[in-house]
Amino acid sequence: MAAAGVQLLILAGLSAAFGLGPLGVLVGVVYAAGLLGLLSTAMHRAGRSALGPADVVTLARALLVGGVTAIVVEGLLTGWTSTVALVVLASVALVLDGVDGKVARRTGTASPVGARFDMEVDAFLILVLSVHVAGIVGPWALAIGGMRYAFVVAGWLLPWLRGPVPPSYAAKTVAALQGVVLVVASAGLLPHAVTVALVAGALAALAWSFGRSVRLLWRAERLALAHG
Repeated sequence: MAAAGVQLLILAGLSAAFGLGPLGVLVGVVYAAGLLGLLSTAMHRAGRSALGPADVVTLARALLVGGVTAIVVEGLLTGWTSTVALVVLASVALVLDGVDGKVARRTGTASPVGARFDMEVDAFLILVLSVHVAGIVGPWALAIGGMRYAFVVAGWLLPWLRGPVPPSYAAKTVAALQGVVLVVASAGLLPHAVTVALVAGALAALAWSFGRSVRLLWRAERLALAHG
Protein backbone atom coordinates (compact mmCIF):
# COMPACT_ATOMS: atom_id res chain seq x y z
CA MET A 1 0.00 0.00 0.00
CA ALA A 2 2.88 2.34 0.74
CA ALA A 3 4.38 1.67 -2.69
CA ALA A 4 1.01 2.25 -4.35
CA GLY A 5 0.74 5.55 -2.50
CA VAL A 6 4.18 6.63 -3.68
CA GLN A 7 3.29 5.75 -7.26
CA LEU A 8 0.15 7.89 -7.00
CA LEU A 9 2.23 10.76 -5.62
CA ILE A 10 4.64 10.51 -8.56
CA LEU A 11 1.77 10.53 -11.03
CA ALA A 12 0.07 13.43 -9.25
CA GLY A 13 3.34 15.37 -9.32
CA LEU A 14 3.75 14.72 -13.03
CA SER A 15 0.18 15.84 -13.61
CA ALA A 16 0.49 19.03 -11.58
CA ALA A 17 3.98 20.09 -12.62
CA PHE A 18 4.22 18.85 -16.20
CA GLY A 19 0.66 18.33 -17.43
CA LEU A 20 0.42 14.55 -17.48
CA GLY A 21 -3.14 13.79 -18.52
CA PRO A 22 -5.75 11.32 -17.21
CA LEU A 23 -4.63 8.69 -19.73
CA GLY A 24 -1.07 8.82 -18.46
CA VAL A 25 -2.26 8.61 -14.87
CA LEU A 26 -4.38 5.57 -15.74
CA VAL A 27 -1.38 3.91 -17.40
CA GLY A 28 0.71 4.55 -14.30
CA VAL A 29 -1.96 3.09 -12.02
CA VAL A 30 -2.29 -0.04 -14.17
CA TYR A 31 1.51 -0.37 -14.24
CA ALA A 32 1.71 -0.11 -10.43
CA ALA A 33 -1.05 -2.68 -9.96
CA GLY A 34 0.73 -5.12 -12.25
CA LEU A 35 4.11 -4.45 -10.65
CA LEU A 36 2.93 -4.95 -7.08
CA GLY A 37 0.86 -7.98 -8.00
CA LEU A 38 3.79 -9.73 -9.68
CA LEU A 39 6.16 -8.77 -6.86
CA SER A 40 3.77 -10.06 -4.20
CA THR A 41 3.37 -13.34 -6.09
CA ALA A 42 7.14 -13.78 -6.42
CA MET A 43 7.68 -13.10 -2.72
CA HIS A 44 4.91 -15.53 -1.74
CA ARG A 45 6.45 -18.27 -3.86
CA ALA A 46 9.84 -17.60 -2.27
CA GLY A 47 8.34 -17.78 1.21
CA ARG A 48 9.16 -14.16 2.00
CA SER A 49 6.89 -11.76 3.84
CA ALA A 50 8.92 -8.54 3.68
CA LEU A 51 11.25 -6.69 1.36
CA GLY A 52 14.93 -6.43 2.18
CA PRO A 53 16.82 -3.10 2.14
CA ALA A 54 18.04 -3.62 -1.42
CA ASP A 55 14.55 -4.64 -2.57
CA VAL A 56 13.22 -1.33 -1.27
CA VAL A 57 15.74 0.51 -3.46
CA THR A 58 14.73 -1.59 -6.45
CA LEU A 59 11.08 -0.90 -5.71
CA ALA A 60 11.80 2.83 -5.66
CA ARG A 61 13.41 2.45 -9.08
CA ALA A 62 10.40 0.52 -10.31
CA LEU A 63 8.05 3.30 -9.22
CA LEU A 64 10.15 5.85 -11.09
CA VAL A 65 9.88 3.59 -14.14
CA GLY A 66 6.12 3.78 -13.66
CA GLY A 67 6.34 7.53 -14.14
CA VAL A 68 8.46 7.09 -17.26
CA THR A 69 5.96 4.58 -18.62
CA ALA A 70 3.06 6.96 -18.06
CA ILE A 71 4.88 9.75 -19.93
CA VAL A 72 5.90 7.55 -22.86
CA VAL A 73 2.50 5.91 -23.35
CA GLU A 74 0.63 9.20 -23.15
CA GLY A 75 3.07 10.61 -25.67
CA LEU A 76 2.36 7.76 -28.05
CA LEU A 77 -1.41 8.09 -27.76
CA THR A 78 -1.92 11.84 -27.47
CA GLY A 79 1.31 13.48 -28.64
CA TRP A 80 1.92 15.08 -25.24
CA THR A 81 5.30 14.58 -23.65
CA SER A 82 7.62 16.11 -21.08
CA THR A 83 11.25 15.56 -21.97
CA VAL A 84 12.46 17.07 -18.72
CA ALA A 85 10.34 14.80 -16.52
CA LEU A 86 11.19 11.72 -18.57
CA VAL A 87 14.94 12.37 -18.49
CA VAL A 88 14.98 13.18 -14.77
CA LEU A 89 12.97 10.10 -13.73
CA ALA A 90 14.91 7.76 -16.00
CA SER A 91 18.26 9.18 -14.92
CA VAL A 92 17.49 8.74 -11.22
CA ALA A 93 16.30 5.18 -11.90
CA LEU A 94 19.56 4.41 -13.71
CA VAL A 95 21.69 5.92 -10.94
CA LEU A 96 19.87 3.85 -8.31
CA ASP A 97 20.63 0.75 -10.38
CA GLY A 98 24.13 0.96 -9.00
CA VAL A 99 22.85 1.22 -5.43
CA ASP A 100 20.58 -1.77 -4.82
CA GLY A 101 23.26 -4.35 -5.58
CA LYS A 102 25.72 -2.70 -3.21
CA VAL A 103 23.08 -2.51 -0.49
CA ALA A 104 22.28 -6.21 -0.94
CA ARG A 105 25.93 -7.19 -0.61
CA ARG A 106 26.70 -4.95 2.36
CA THR A 107 23.63 -6.05 4.29
CA GLY A 108 23.92 -9.70 3.32
CA THR A 109 20.37 -9.69 1.95
CA ALA A 110 21.01 -10.72 -1.65
CA SER A 111 18.39 -13.17 -2.89
CA PRO A 112 17.21 -14.76 -6.17
CA VAL A 113 13.96 -12.81 -5.94
CA GLY A 114 15.80 -9.53 -5.46
CA ALA A 115 18.18 -10.26 -8.34
CA ARG A 116 15.27 -11.14 -10.66
CA PHE A 117 13.34 -8.06 -9.56
CA ASP A 118 16.35 -5.86 -10.32
CA MET A 119 16.83 -7.45 -13.74
CA GLU A 120 13.18 -7.09 -14.73
CA VAL A 121 13.07 -3.42 -13.71
CA ASP A 122 16.18 -2.76 -15.80
CA ALA A 123 14.75 -4.58 -18.79
CA PHE A 124 11.39 -2.82 -18.65
CA LEU A 125 12.97 0.63 -18.34
CA ILE A 126 15.11 -0.07 -21.42
CA LEU A 127 12.02 -1.29 -23.28
CA VAL A 128 10.01 1.84 -22.46
CA LEU A 129 12.89 4.17 -23.31
CA SER A 130 13.45 2.37 -26.60
CA VAL A 131 9.79 2.92 -27.49
CA HIS A 132 10.25 6.64 -26.89
CA VAL A 133 13.54 6.82 -28.79
CA ALA A 134 12.02 4.91 -31.71
CA GLY A 135 9.90 7.98 -32.31
CA ILE A 136 13.09 10.04 -32.60
CA VAL A 137 15.47 7.88 -34.63
CA GLY A 138 13.20 5.24 -36.16
CA PRO A 139 11.42 2.00 -35.27
CA TRP A 140 14.67 0.01 -35.46
CA ALA A 141 15.52 1.37 -31.99
CA LEU A 142 12.82 -0.93 -30.59
CA ALA A 143 15.31 -3.76 -31.04
CA ILE A 144 17.24 -2.45 -28.04
CA GLY A 145 14.31 -2.93 -25.69
CA GLY A 146 12.95 -6.02 -27.40
CA MET A 147 16.15 -8.05 -27.64
CA ARG A 148 16.10 -9.32 -24.06
CA TYR A 149 12.45 -10.37 -24.34
CA ALA A 150 13.14 -12.08 -27.69
CA PHE A 151 15.95 -13.97 -25.96
CA VAL A 152 13.53 -15.12 -23.24
CA VAL A 153 11.00 -16.32 -25.83
CA ALA A 154 13.78 -18.14 -27.70
CA GLY A 155 14.65 -19.86 -24.42
CA TRP A 156 11.14 -21.30 -24.26
CA LEU A 157 11.73 -22.92 -27.64
CA LEU A 158 15.39 -23.84 -27.14
CA PRO A 159 15.97 -24.89 -23.52
CA TRP A 160 19.77 -24.67 -23.84
CA LEU A 161 19.41 -20.89 -24.09
CA ARG A 162 18.23 -20.88 -20.46
CA GLY A 163 21.58 -22.07 -19.19
CA PRO A 164 23.86 -19.94 -16.98
CA VAL A 165 26.23 -17.51 -18.68
CA PRO A 166 29.56 -16.73 -16.99
CA PRO A 167 29.66 -13.21 -15.53
CA SER A 168 31.27 -10.71 -17.88
CA TYR A 169 32.38 -7.16 -17.18
CA ALA A 170 32.00 -6.38 -20.88
CA ALA A 171 28.40 -7.60 -20.90
CA LYS A 172 27.57 -5.56 -17.80
CA THR A 173 29.14 -2.47 -19.39
CA VAL A 174 27.12 -2.94 -22.58
CA ALA A 175 23.92 -3.38 -20.56
CA ALA A 176 24.56 -0.19 -18.59
CA LEU A 177 25.39 1.66 -21.80
CA GLN A 178 21.91 1.07 -23.22
CA GLY A 179 20.14 3.10 -20.55
CA VAL A 180 22.64 5.96 -20.72
CA VAL A 181 22.43 6.20 -24.50
CA LEU A 182 18.63 6.05 -24.54
CA VAL A 183 18.37 8.80 -21.93
CA VAL A 184 20.82 10.98 -23.88
CA ALA A 185 18.82 10.36 -27.05
CA SER A 186 15.59 11.19 -25.24
CA ALA A 187 17.01 14.50 -24.03
CA GLY A 188 17.22 15.74 -27.62
CA LEU A 189 20.27 17.91 -26.94
CA LEU A 190 22.51 16.43 -29.63
CA PRO A 191 22.27 16.81 -33.41
CA HIS A 192 19.98 14.22 -34.95
CA ALA A 193 22.78 12.49 -36.87
CA VAL A 194 24.83 12.13 -33.68
CA THR A 195 21.83 10.74 -31.80
CA VAL A 196 21.20 8.18 -34.53
CA ALA A 197 24.86 7.13 -34.49
CA LEU A 198 24.87 6.75 -30.70
CA VAL A 199 21.73 4.63 -30.65
CA ALA A 200 22.98 2.53 -33.55
CA GLY A 201 26.27 1.97 -31.74
CA ALA A 202 24.45 0.94 -28.57
CA LEU A 203 22.31 -1.51 -30.56
CA ALA A 204 25.39 -2.98 -32.25
CA ALA A 205 27.09 -3.46 -28.88
CA LEU A 206 23.97 -5.11 -27.47
CA ALA A 207 23.71 -7.45 -30.46
CA TRP A 208 27.36 -8.41 -29.92
CA SER A 209 26.71 -9.07 -26.22
CA PHE A 210 23.68 -11.28 -26.87
CA GLY A 211 25.51 -13.02 -29.70
CA ARG A 212 28.38 -13.78 -27.35
CA SER A 213 25.97 -15.25 -24.78
CA VAL A 214 24.29 -17.41 -27.41
CA ARG A 215 27.67 -18.67 -28.60
CA LEU A 216 28.77 -19.56 -25.06
CA LEU A 217 25.50 -21.35 -24.33
CA TRP A 218 25.67 -23.24 -27.61
CA ARG A 219 29.22 -24.40 -26.86
CA ALA A 220 28.15 -25.49 -23.37
CA GLU A 221 25.29 -27.47 -24.89
CA ARG A 222 27.58 -29.17 -27.40
CA LEU A 223 30.02 -30.10 -24.65
CA ALA A 224 27.21 -31.49 -22.50
CA LEU A 225 25.98 -33.61 -25.42
CA ALA A 226 29.50 -34.81 -26.17
CA HIS A 227 29.98 -35.96 -22.59
CA GLY A 228 26.43 -37.20 -22.17
